Amino acid sequence: MDDDILATITASAPRRVFGVGVLGLLGLMLITVALSKPPSNPAWAVFLLGLGAGAFWMAYRMWDVTQHRLELTETQLRSTDGTVLAQVSDIQSMDRGMFAFKPSNGFMLKLNSKTTRRWRPGFWWSLGGRVGVGGVTSAPQTKAMAEIISAMIAQRQVDGGAA
Repeated sequence: MDDDILATITASAPRRVFGVGVLGLLGLMLITVALSKPPSNPAWAVFLLGLGAGAFWMAYRMWDVTQHRLELTETQLRSTDGTVLAQVSDIQSMDRGMFAFKPSNGFMLKLNSKTTRRWRPGFWWSLGGRVGVGGVTSAPQTKAMAEIISAMIAQRQVDGGAA
């Protein structure tokens, strides 16, 4: 069946808590500085308050996003929130090298077609024809999914389906 799940990626609990905690602490520090020792120029105080609020929003967003998981099937890479990151047939190549532009503990997919710009902090992003997966994810799960995707790309090339 096409809908069988071949691999899943979930957020690593310690990395998730650490990432959200650091963003929350940054927000708290920025707001504390803006209120306890306000700069002489009110524009800087507003700027610090805005950055602090932004950090709190990012912490909330990361906590919300990382409760989902990513699933790889024969046909697509998708999130349990219903978002399809990529169709497997559209994946041109994958890079997970040390110097690749990818999230921590993750990999980057190069697609044949462009996707919409999307960002799920700490989990995955999509920009142009590239999708990055990783961040607060579990390293063994991410590596296993990357291996399966590599095998799927290699099999497609052997079968003559590659461009």
